[in-house]
Amino acid sequence: MDQQIVHIALVVDDYDEAIQFYTQKPGFTLKDDIPQSETKRWVLVKPPGTGECCLLLAKGVGDEQRSHIGDQTGGRVFLFLKTDDLERDFKKFKDNGVEFVREPKKEEYGIVAVFKDLYGNLWDLIQFAGNKK
Repeated sequence: MDQQIVHIALVVDDYDEAIQFYTQKPGFTLKDDIPQSETKRWVLVKPPGTGECCLLLAKGVGDEQRSHIGDQTGGRVFLFLKTDDLERDFKKFKDNGVEFVREPKKEEYGIVAVFKDLYGNLWDLIQFAGNKK
């Protein structure tokens, strides 16, 4: 059996502003932007690298979905972006205007910094111990 998580839905307020943030700030690649109806699009972005997992940018519809934009996990870190060079990516993200809420910190498992996306979702930028350039 071979199974993988390939997409994770991220509820967003606006497709275009989310695409702009993810492609310009952390430097993700826009894989797909396919209209599905007058108001719905299939939008996938992915970080650079060989992994297959993408974010599916899903526009919040209705009060219930829209109420979770920026808080899909109740204030906890939501997504974990592994890097092979935290120092490089931390600098690049900061230079591109990404807001960090926690500076890089050495932990038992590696080095981690916490940043916010455009809606306030928290992300770990993490370089695991032993994963050096």
